[in-house]
Amino acid sequence: MSVTPARKPKPQTILTVQRTEWLSPAMVRVVAGFSSFGGNDFSDKYVKIHFADPALGLTPPYDLPALRERLDPADLPVTRTYTVRWVDYEARLLAIDFVVHGDEGIAGPWAAAARPGDTLVVAGPGGGYSPDRTADWHLFAGDESALPAIASALEALEPDAVGEAFLEVEDDRDAQPLTAPPGVAVTWLFRRGAAPGSLLSGAVGRAVWRSGRVQVFAHGERESMKRLRDVFFTECGLQRSQVSLSGYWASGRSEDRFQAEKQEPVGRILEG
Repeated sequence: MSVTPARKPKPQTILTVQRTEWLSPAMVRVVAGFSSFGGNDFSDKYVKIHFADPALGLTPPYDLPALRERLDPADLPVTRTYTVRWVDYEARLLAIDFVVHGDEGIAGPWAAAARPGDTLVVAGPGGGYSPDRTADWHLFAGDESALPAIASALEALEPDAVGEAFLEVEDDRDAQPLTAPPGVAVTWLFRRGAAPGSLLSGAVGRAVWRSGRVQVFAHGERESMKRLRDVFFTECGLQRSQVSLSGYWASGRSEDRFQAEKQEPVGRILEG
């Protein structure tokens, strides 16, 4: 019987907060310094952030397998996944944008209260998407959770790229200045109290479908991504290779429950 080798843990980096910037009433950017940080070519570059209870006095980097052996599950560092908005390797700085909903959750409140000198432990980076220069056009769709990745992808496009970007946020106060090629139309969708993700599939379905091969990046609330799945694959007949599609979160679910459901039918957006 063959045994699958244990996955090698990704290196951990200790970040030191330099400053914070409120981009909108619901999003704060944390700019942090590092001594070293790995690189990749993905525009959806992400890290796993490990939040440990300060009362336990754990010293980073964390030996997670060893901690699992000696700590109660409730005392283990909590992991959250966030997109790296940008990295400046020369200045040894990176930025992570956090959605903040008051005191809800762990990462958002931490970011809202972060001060220079605070530390953050991250593992990575990972990633899976970058704009395909051979695509005839590009389509982006997402809510606040996908805004950092989409903003990064827009900046990575070739100057002559064309396409559409649909970004759903609560209201016009949450819209941000974005840098995109002239040929990419950016459309902000304001839900104004409607269910998160409820506007995306309709906006994409009504869009003028350009000729040629499209590359899609669509990420956000899980159920809205399922609706977009049907648009892309059933209505438009796209191939899996053309589409980067996943749920970043699920309405009404805690982060831990959302992650657990990825192994259940309700949590699967794409089979296989």
